[in-house]
Amino acid sequence: MKIIVCVKQVPDTAANMAVEDGKVSWGDAPLIINPWDEFAVEAALNLVADQGGEVTALCLGKAEETEAIKHALAMGADAAVLVSDPLLKGVDNVAASKVLAAAITKIGDADLVLFGQQSVDTDTGLLPVQVARLLNWPSLSLVSKFDNVSPDESKLQVVRSMEEGNQIIESRLPAVVSVTKDYGEPRYPSFMGIKKASRVEYPVWSVADLGIDLPTSSISWPEVKEAVQREILTELIDGDTPDEKAKNLVEKLVAEKVL
Repeated sequence: MKIIVCVKQVPDTAANMAVEDGKVSWGDAPLIINPWDEFAVEAALNLVADQGGEVTALCLGKAEETEAIKHALAMGADAAVLVSDPLLKGVDNVAASKVLAAAITKIGDADLVLFGQQSVDTDTGLLPVQVARLLNWPSLSLVSKFDNVSPDESKLQVVRSMEEGNQIIESRLPAVVSVTKDYGEPRYPSFMGIKKASRVEYPVWSVADLGIDLPTSSISWPEVKEAVQREILTELIDGDTPDEKAKNLVEKLVAEKVL
């Protein structure tokens, strides 16, 4: 069984965002694997442990920013691919999904493509569905459990965690699945896993290597501004009885020209 897990590198969730010269800045915050993606890696490793096969981590990012890939490899992924190109700077989901779909196709022979439910920096949760559409594969979102996966029969059965309850869904393979944190706690990378990850060599592909034309992003952020800080004062309305408090409140609202 061949599983590709798409991982993303994001600023540490404990970092404080600031605006500098009209751009978002995370300061010196370290970059980490998107925490949601750890659940997808964990699911992939468990499936391969049951079924046999291999797990490949796929990431879009700068060539020098490899924490997400190294973390996935340290958890136990067998291989990795990084797509890095200056053309990818500032791309939106539409462009990113086309790049990921092309990379998945180039890797080839995948039975499953797994994503985390969403990324902590953009929080759209749209990328798995967009990639599935481009691959023309079934899309199974918000998956918390894999009940039955049968590569030989090209089918799987999963449980989706919904607000109103759980859904049991059957689908054909290959498919794209986004995994929720309800799946289970992801493993910590072992010391040996971290050492192994530091030595793994993996290909770095450009957009040209994928043989695609990158679509123009539909969304751009020409400038970001800090929200205006407003001082908020709280005043308690006194009164010996509820009726007196209500009367004093109305008088205050009239005086402030709220009413």
